[in-house]
Amino acid sequence: MSFDWSQYLNLAKELASQATIPAEQEARLRDAISRSYYAAFILSRNYLRDKQGHSLPKTSDIHRYVWQEFDINPDSKYQLIADNLAVLRRYRNQADYDDNFPLLSAIASIAIKRSQEIISNLSSL
Repeated sequence: MSFDWSQYLNLAKELASQATIPAEQEARLRDAISRSYYAAFILSRNYLRDKQGHSLPKTSDIHRYVWQEFDINPDSKYQLIADNLAVLRRYRNQADYDDNFPLLSAIASIAIKRSQEIISNLSSL
């Protein structure tokens, strides 16, 4: 059975809404941002592979490759996916690597919304 990558988005929503102490809240919000990115990224990657027949790189270059493939398509839905992926990746990198992350709660909400938008756009392509 193949994993349903959209479940990462469900987990992100759960993480963002269930924190009881400040340290736990920060960890959950950071992980919600990361999971939001990966839900959208993997589904975008799989769309390119499964629906468009792309042969994908097997290195970390895959992140740039997926973004570029959506970015070079002039269709507005592809452009929106590319824009949202770029923002989500930036947020994910901050969440995973930066010691300080101002406006974390607000960014987590934005990340979830952008991920939902990508997934919705992918399903309508």
